[in-house]
Amino acid sequence: MTNFKAMKQAQRFVTAHAAVQNPFNLCRPLVRAQHYRDLRTGAFEEWSRADS
Repeated sequence: MTNFKAMKQAQRFVTAHAAVQNPFNLCRPLVRAQHYRDLRTGAFEEWSRADS
């Protein structure tokens, strides 16, 4: 578990984590395999554009 010394530090972490986690958080049991692969490919492409 991560301990934060200040609320502001925790908020920065949560904001950054949400921006990164959301595109990759796919409900796998609710989608077919090919659609899941397409969504993952799109998420990784989006991540690589954001990283550039």
